[in-house]
Amino acid sequence: MPDKRELRRELLSRRRQLESGELSGSGAALAAQALLLPELAEARTVAAYVSVGTEPGTADLLETLRLRGTLVLLPVLLPDDDLDWGPYTGPGSLAAVRRAGRMELAEPAGPHLGPDAVTEADVVLLPGLAVDGRGMRLGRGGGSYDRVLARLERAGARPALVVLLYDTEVVARVPAEAHDRPVHAVVTPTGVRRFARP
Repeated sequence: MPDKRELRRELLSRRRQLESGELSGSGAALAAQALLLPELAEARTVAAYVSVGTEPGTADLLETLRLRGTLVLLPVLLPDDDLDWGPYTGPGSLAAVRRAGRMELAEPAGPHLGPDAVTEADVVLLPGLAVDGRGMRLGRGGGSYDRVLARLERAGARPALVVLLYDTEVVARVPAEAHDRPVHAVVTPTGVRRFARP
């Protein structure tokens, strides 16, 4: 099995080869599938993220949740790669932020609620590059979401953890380390797959 770094390179290369039609159509299809999850339908607060580059699009999902009256929290990347959180109040509430050596991110421009705000979420939507049959997620390797998952565990919070991916990114196996935590479901543009909740 390839190591995490090798697998990330391969998966990012595959994403770069996606046609623009696949990219633009993924957001609406992903939102339609995600909104079928009872956890999202019942959630009062959802921690989510704004997709960047070739990630499956999240804009439709964020806006639908907001219009339903769900409090949507979006991450703000801190200098140490931890995440603060701020409310999403519509597309106009986002600011483009570029930090040295990183891609441009869209982050909430309003008040920041602190890193612990995520512990109030009923559902946490996670970015990733792949997930396997055990629910183990492969992230980009920055460690920001490892910190989020550790913070949830320390707080005794048990939100539904859902990763958003393309269909081809549900794979047989991803390398896992002791600190890695499984997700509860993966949503792709064509469906939802659940994993056993411990």
